[in-house]
Amino acid sequence: MSTAPIHLGGERLLLDPLGGAWWPVERVLAIADLHLEKGSAAARAGRLLPPWDTAATLERLGLMLRRYTPSRVLCLGDSFHDGEGRARMAAGDAARLAELERRAEFVWVAGNHDGGRIEELTIGPIVFRHIAEPRLKGAEVSGHYHPKARVPAAGTSISRACFATDGARLILPALGAYAGGLDLGDPAFRPLFPRGGRAFLLGRERLFSFRFGGMARRRSTPDPDLWDDASETAASA
Repeated sequence: MSTAPIHLGGERLLLDPLGGAWWPVERVLAIADLHLEKGSAAARAGRLLPPWDTAATLERLGLMLRRYTPSRVLCLGDSFHDGEGRARMAAGDAARLAELERRAEFVWVAGNHDGGRIEELTIGPIVFRHIAEPRLKGAEVSGHYHPKARVPAAGTSISRACFATDGARLILPALGAYAGGLDLGDPAFRPLFPRGGRAFLLGRERLFSFRFGGMARRRSTPDPDLWDDASETAASA
């Protein structure tokens, strides 16, 4: 497994292929958009989905806790798909979440789907919040947008969740198994990255990095010469 180092606000963070951002100096793991119990919310609305999303999401989170042993886990909003999500958890999933919470201090930031204990948190030069602030001053880590990108690979293309950053702002991918995503070419990203930035596409054991354009670019699909890693390698990600 390979992480991707970036610098944000003068601090070094490591991006994990599972979808979290690890800040070694502060022993902080930042994650976003778990959307726990989205499957059960869909079932209540008459849309039947396999009820495994919470277990799968907690398994991914547990892997990162074992990997980094953080002192704090910052959950940057929409941790549950709605305000009643925690109450709907199966007993086994609730026990698993409780066990994870005993291993680190969990900070629950409020999202637009669920409530949280705080609206944002500042640690050193970095602000952690759910929704990115367009008029950014300083450095910021957020979630909400569930960024993804479609890129060429071995004569075809693949679409994967990704990190998006421009050195001042970092938007995390959604950790939730049923969270879905919004392509980086969507107009919603243009005011947040007016000069473009760098995406880190999630692979099985590594991240695949490329530049994406700003206001003038309509799609996130990079030209082949913009790849840091060979595009044919991404086909096996």
